[in-house]
Amino acid sequence: MRVAMMSDLLTEVLIPVASVVGIFFSLLQWYFVSKVKLSPERQTRGAHDHGKNGYSDRLIEEEEGINDHNVVVKCAEIQNAISEGATSFLFTEYKYVGIFMVVFAILIFLFLGSVEGFSTKSQPCTYSKDRTCKPALANAIFSTLSFLLGAVTSIVSGFLGMKIATYANARTTLEARKGVGKAFIAAFRSGAVMGFLLAANGLLVLYIAINIFKLYYGDDWEGLFEAITGYGLGGSSMALFGRVGGGIYTKAADVGADLVGKVERNIPEDDPRNPAVIADNVGDNVGDIAGMGSDLFGSYAESSCAALVVASISSFGINHELTAMLYPLLISSMGIIVCLVTTLFATDFFEIKAVKEIEPALKRQLIISTALMTVGIAIVSFIALPSTFTIFNFGAQKVVKNWELFFCVAIGLWSGLVIGFVTEYYTSNAYSPVQDVADSCKTGAATNVIFGLALGYKSVIIPIFAIAVSIFVSFSFAAMYGIAVAALGMLSTIATGLAIDAYGPISDNAGGIAEMAGMSHKIRERTDALDAAGNTTAAIGKGFAIGSAALVSLALFGAFVSRAAISTVDVLTPKVFIGLIIGAMLPYWFSAMTMKSVGSAALKMVQEVRRQFNSIPGLMEGSAKPDYATCVKISTDASIKEMIPPGALVMLTPLVVGTFFGVETLSGVLAGSLVSGVQIAISASNTGGAWDNAKKYIEAGASDQARGLGPKGSDAHKAAVIGDTIGDPLKDTSGPSLNILIKLMAVESLVFAPFFATHGGLLFKIFWNGK
Repeated sequence: MRVAMMSDLLTEVLIPVASVVGIFFSLLQWYFVSKVKLSPERQTRGAHDHGKNGYSDRLIEEEEGINDHNVVVKCAEIQNAISEGATSFLFTEYKYVGIFMVVFAILIFLFLGSVEGFSTKSQPCTYSKDRTCKPALANAIFSTLSFLLGAVTSIVSGFLGMKIATYANARTTLEARKGVGKAFIAAFRSGAVMGFLLAANGLLVLYIAINIFKLYYGDDWEGLFEAITGYGLGGSSMALFGRVGGGIYTKAADVGADLVGKVERNIPEDDPRNPAVIADNVGDNVGDIAGMGSDLFGSYAESSCAALVVASISSFGINHELTAMLYPLLISSMGIIVCLVTTLFATDFFEIKAVKEIEPALKRQLIISTALMTVGIAIVSFIALPSTFTIFNFGAQKVVKNWELFFCVAIGLWSGLVIGFVTEYYTSNAYSPVQDVADSCKTGAATNVIFGLALGYKSVIIPIFAIAVSIFVSFSFAAMYGIAVAALGMLSTIATGLAIDAYGPISDNAGGIAEMAGMSHKIRERTDALDAAGNTTAAIGKGFAIGSAALVSLALFGAFVSRAAISTVDVLTPKVFIGLIIGAMLPYWFSAMTMKSVGSAALKMVQEVRRQFNSIPGLMEGSAKPDYATCVKISTDASIKEMIPPGALVMLTPLVVGTFFGVETLSGVLAGSLVSGVQIAISASNTGGAWDNAKKYIEAGASDQARGLGPKGSDAHKAAVIGDTIGDPLKDTSGPSLNILIKLMAVESLVFAPFFATHGGLLFKIFWNGK
C-alpha cells in the first residue's frame, strides 16, 4: 500500500494558507467596490483611470444630464435606510436565536452526558473494542462546544454577507450610470466578497477546532470527529431560523408591495410611493443574502463533518493518517484557489459590453470553476491519498483505490452542474418552459398557476436522476464516505456559487434604489437586466443547495445508522414503516406552516399599504411621503413570531422520535423526509422561479410574443404578477428551507445517536417490552 505523497506538515500548512488567501482575496474585492464613492463630489479623470475596471470613469455620454448631487445623495439615503432596517432585523432575530442556541447547547450536554451517567472514566471505543476512548462526558462537552462554534460561525457568515450586500447595492446603482459592464463588476465583486469570506472562514474555523480538540483527544480520533459533528448541527440550526425568518420577512413585504402597488394601483415595482418598498428591499438582504449564506455554510459544514466521521473509523482514522484524514478539507482548500482564478474571468479577463452578455458571463463562471476543479480534485486525490485504503461500510471495511475516490468527488461536482443547468432551463425566460407559462397568462391567473405547477413537477425529473446516479456511483466506489465526498464535490466551488447567488439580490436592490432615487429609465433598464440574470442564477444556486442537501443528508443518515448500531433498515418492519410515512409527511407540514406564515404576514402588509394609500393625502401624486417604518415593523414582528413553530418542528422531531420510539423508527423518519423533501424543494423553487421570470419576460417585451402579452398593466401582466406572488413563498421561503430540514434532522440524529442507542425507544420498552 503506497502512502500519500503529501506530508502531514505540508497539509497542516496548506489548509490555513488557502483559507487566509481566500479571506485576503475577499478583502481585495471589497477594496475595489469601496472605491465607488457614495458622495456627490464629481471625480476627475486622471491619466491612470482609463482601464476597463477603473472606478473613476466619467459617466457615459448619454447619461451626463442626470449627474446631479441630489441623485447621489438620495442613493446614499436609501442605502442607509435599507442597511439600518436589515441590521435591526438581524439583531432582533439573533436575540431570539441566541436564547435557542443556549437552551439547545444545554440539551446536547445533558443528553450526551447521561449516556454513561456523566462518568469521567475512559470506555472501550464504539468501533474498535480493543482500544480505549475518552469518556462520554468529554463527548458531551466537546459536542456542545462545536455546536456553539458552528452556530456562531453561521451567524457571523450571514451577518457579514448582509453588511456587504447593503454596502454594495447603491454603489452598483451608481456604476450603472457608466454602463452595464461597470454595474456588473460592482455587483459581482460584492458577491465574491461574501463567497470567499464564507468559504474561507468555514474552512479555517473547522480546521482550528479540529486542532484544538486534538490537544485533548490525542489518538482518540473516533471520539474527536464524533464531537466535531456538532459543528454542522450548529451551522444548520442557525441557517434554519435565518432562512425561515428571512424568507417570511422578505416575502411578506414583496407580496404586499406587488398586490397593492402593481395590481391594484398600477404603479411600477419599487416605486417610492409604495409604503412596503423599503421593507421589500430589506427583505432581499435578510432572506436571500443572510439566510442563504447561513444555509450554504451549514451544507459545507455538514458534508465535511459527515466525511470526517466516516473516515475516522476507516483506515485513515485507525492508522492516524492525518493527510488522508483531512482530504475533505484539502478539497475545500483547492476549491478556494480554483474559485479565485475563476472570479478573474468575470472581473478582469472579459469585459461585459452589452446586456445579452450578462447571463453567459455568469454561466461561464459555473463551467470554468467545474472544469478547473475537476483537475484540482485529481491532483489532491493523487497526492493526499494512499493508492489503496479501506473505508468503513456498515460494520465491514471496504477496500478503495484513490482514483475511485476521485470519481466520487468529481461525479458530485458535475451532477451539481447538471442540476444547475436543468434548473436554468426551467426557470430562465430564454427557454420555452417559462415562455409557455407567460403565454398561458393570456387566459388569466388560473391557467398561469396550472402551467407553473406542471412545470415545477416536471423539473424534478432530471435532477433526481442526477442525484440517483451520484449516489449509485459514489456508494459503489466508496460506500457512505463516497456519498459524503460527492456532496463535498458539489459544494467545492461554493465561493463561486455564493458570489453568483449574492450578485442577484444586490442587483435587485440596485434596481430598487434607481427607481426610488428617480434615476433615468436607461439606468433602470440596466439594473433590471442585471436582476433578470441574477434571478436565473439564484435559481441555479437553490438547485445546488437542494442537490447537495440530498447527498449530505444521506451520508449523515449512513453515519447515524452505523453509530446507532443498526445493521439493516427494513422498511417492512412496522417500527421503520411508521417512521417512513411520518417522515414523508413532515416536509408537507413544514411547507404548510411556512407558507401560511407568509400569507398571514402578507395579509397584514396588504392592509397597511392599502390604508396608507387611502388615508395619506397626496401619496399617489407623490407630494406626500409614505410611512415606511410601519411596514418594516410588520415584516419584522411577523417573521420573528412565525419562524419559531417551523423551527421547533424540525428541531424537536428527532429528539421526540428517537427518545420515545427509538433509532429504527427515527431511521424511517429520516429516510421519508429525505425522499419527499427533495422532490417538494425542487418543484417549489422551480415553480416560483418560473412564475417570477414569466412576469419579467412580459415586462421586458424583448420578443414579439412578449410584446403581444404586455405592456405592464395589461391583463396578461396582472395574471403574471399574481402567479409571481403565489410563487414568492414557494421559491424564497418553503423551497430553500426544506433542504435545511432534511439535512438538519439527519445531523441532529447523528449528534444524539449515542443517547438514542442507549436510552431511546421508551414507549416500545414500556408498553411492548422492546418488541
